[in-house]
Amino acid sequence: MKKLATLLSAAALAAGSVFAQNNAAPAPAAAPAAAPAPAIAPDAVVISAAGITVKRAEFEEAVKGLPQQYQEYALGPGKKQFAEDFLRMKLLSAAGLKAGLEKDPEVVAQINAVRDQIVAGAQLKKMQDAVQVSDEELKKVYETRKSEFEKAKARHILVAFKGSPAAQPGKPELTEEQAKAKAEELRKKVETGAAKFEDLAKTESDDTGSGETGGYLGEFARGQMVPEFEQAAFTTEIGKLSPVIRTQYGYHFLKVEERTVTPFAEAKATLERAERSAKLQAETKKLVEDAKPAYDEAYFGK
Repeated sequence: MKKLATLLSAAALAAGSVFAQNNAAPAPAAAPAAAPAPAIAPDAVVISAAGITVKRAEFEEAVKGLPQQYQEYALGPGKKQFAEDFLRMKLLSAAGLKAGLEKDPEVVAQINAVRDQIVAGAQLKKMQDAVQVSDEELKKVYETRKSEFEKAKARHILVAFKGSPAAQPGKPELTEEQAKAKAEELRKKVETGAAKFEDLAKTESDDTGSGETGGYLGEFARGQMVPEFEQAAFTTEIGKLSPVIRTQYGYHFLKVEERTVTPFAEAKATLERAERSAKLQAETKKLVEDAKPAYDEAYFGK
C-alpha cells in the first residue's frame, strides 16, 4: 500500500527512483552523447497507452525528478527505458485511482505530506530569491572577515614519527621524542647557516612530495592545512623560520615566503552566498519563533 501511495503522490519522483535503481551499474555520465532531439512541440503526445497520454513537457518534467547524474542519460541513451518506467508508474496510478485508493486514509496522509513538502520547498525558494545583499554589506563583512581570505606560500621540513601517515618505508622508525629532536637539529642547521633549507628538505623531509622541490608547498588558503600548521603559517614572520610544531604527521618547521589577501572582487561571490544563506536561515528561524510553537512535553520531552 505504501509503495503504491508513493507512486500516486509523487509520480515523477517514483518513476525516477525505479529508473535510477535499474541503472545503478552503468555510469550515465560516461554514456555517449545523444543525437539531437527532433523538433517536437512541448504539447505533443509522446507516449500513449490504454487511454493514457503523456506529452513531451510532462515527460521532460518527470526527468527532472531523477537524481542529477541520471538526467542526461534519461534524455539520451536511456530515454526509452525511462519512458517504459514512467508509463508503468502511470498505469499503476490509473489502476489505483480506478480502485479508489486515493481515498484510502493512509494514501491521503502521504499525499498531504508530499504536498506540504512541495509547497514548503516552493515557498523557501521564493524567500531565497527575495533575499538581497548589497555591496556595502558585503564590503563590511569582508573587512570583518578579511583574515579568512589570507593565503600563504611556504616551505616546510617534516620529520615523521612511528605511526605517522607520512612515515617512510625502509627508514628507521623514530619515537616522538627522537623525531622532535631531529626536527630541532635540522632547524638549527638552517638558522645558523650550516645548511640551506631547500637542501635539507630534499634529503631529510619525510614529505617526499614537497621535498623534491625544496619543501615548497605552493600557495594555500586558510582551512586547507591542519590547524597547528595553519597557525604557524599565518603567524610566523615572513622570511623567518617557525618554531618546531607537532601535527598528526610528525614534527615540522616552516619558512613562510609570502602572505597575501584575496581581494574583495574575488571574495565577493563566496561572501554573497554565505550572507544570503545566513539571511535565509534568520528568516526561517523568525518564521518559527513568530508562530510561538508549543510542543507536548509528555511526547517530546523537555
